[in-house]
Formats: sequence, C-alpha cells, structure tokens
Amino acid sequence: MGTVTRGTTNPNRLRRMDRWISAAHGAELRRAADPVAVDLGYGAAPWTAVELLTRLRTSAPRARVVGVEIDPARVAAARPYERAGLVFRHGGFEVPLPQRPHLIRAANVLRQYDESEVAAVWARLCARLAPADPAAGTRGGLLVEGTCDEIGRRHVWVALGPEGPRTVTFATRLGSLERPSDLAERLPKALIHRNVPGEPVHSFLRDFDRAWAAAAPYASYGARQRWIRSVRDLAADWPVTDGPARWRQGEVTVRWAALAPGI
Repeated sequence: MGTVTRGTTNPNRLRRMDRWISAAHGAELRRAADPVAVDLGYGAAPWTAVELLTRLRTSAPRARVVGVEIDPARVAAARPYERAGLVFRHGGFEVPLPQRPHLIRAANVLRQYDESEVAAVWARLCARLAPADPAAGTRGGLLVEGTCDEIGRRHVWVALGPEGPRTVTFATRLGSLERPSDLAERLPKALIHRNVPGEPVHSFLRDFDRAWAAAAPYASYGARQRWIRSVRDLAADWPVTDGPARWRQGEVTVRWAALAPGI
C-alpha cells in the first residue's frame, strides 16, 4: 500500500534521526521482549536499514530491523545484505509484519504525497505500532516521520506514538546554518506548506531566528554555543521538551501541539 518513491538514498544520511531515536526511544526498545524496528521505504539501496540496526544496538542490543520497500526490485537487491537481526520485505504502509513493531522510521517517504494524505498515513502507521503498557511503564511504539537533505545535514521530523503526534525535532549540522529558519525547507509534509504568517510553525521559526540574532555575541565561542543560547531563550515561550545535552548535538524538540497546523 503506497506509491513507489524516487528511492534516493546515501550512506549516513539518517544519522541525526538515528542518534535521536537511540537517545529518546532506546529505553523502550530495551524493555520490549522482541524489539522490532521497521525502516519503511528505505529506497534504492539498503544502507539506511543496515545503519539503523548498528545504531539501535548501541542502546538496545536485542533490536531487530526489517527493511520494507514497495518496489520488489529494491527488495531483491537488498536481500544479499541480510544478516542476523536484519531482513527485507516487500510492502508499504500496511507494514507486513506478523507482530506490531516498536519503531517505524519513515524518512523522506511522504514528501511526494499531498498534505491531505498525511493524516490517514499517520493513522494507519500508528495503528500498527506496539501498544502502550501502563503496567510495564511503556508508552508503546514510536513512528518517526520526517525529511532531510541529501547528505543529512538538515533534518526535521515528527515523532508519533499509538495515540498520535507527540513532538517535532529540528536537527542540523550547525556549521551549515545561517539562521534556524533555513530548516524550513526540510519541514515534513504536514508542516512544509504551513510555513506562512498566521501558522504556528511560521511563528516558531520567526522567534527562533530572533533568538539566534540576539545570541550573535555567543558566535565568538562557536556555533554550538550560539545555538544553545538561542534555544534556551526560545524555551521561555515555546514548549521545548529536551535540554542542553541534546541542544549540543544541534537539535531542539518541541511539543507537536504547539506547532500543529491551524484549522
């Protein structure tokens, strides 16, 4: 179920997203009896699925990865890369696994779809996630859907649980950034057409640029220190959910409700 994408991919392209997943969701994966992650729409080459397995196992040693692609030829080409903990399957948004996965990563998949289609795809994928288990103290599986540039310097993604959207994360190689609103070109499909006056995401990026400008004196200590100061100031008015340990990585995560499109 879905449409064949262009399949563009590069080694190390999704490192920022993977690094965040390991930090934010690693504990959930460790607690799972059989932690299964899906690399949905991995593209014309299997690099991102191979890398996802390696990175997840740093925080969840028992994690398994299933690469899912709607193009049978891409699945056949990926099969030689299978190994213990990594397999490839033909499929799409139905996520053809017998169990509910604890992670679905869908990077650069929805960019070719219409904005009107996003909510239905999100709902379908969230319904496939492992459910929350309050008795065990787990929040359930995680869907991470977003967009990045060709070499992974700039990336924005939405994290969703079985209940729906939770957060939006902006991540960048700080040396490539002139101002935070440069990340607007990598907003996921649910937000990219909403970066206009009157929409929350536009206000957020405007305020981020203002905080960045006000933090210009910190540039003498490096782009990282300027980013940290900017996010600290931004957090006075926006519900930032992470702290300096993530900001140092060139990231900031904000609650989805604050950036959700207006009606």
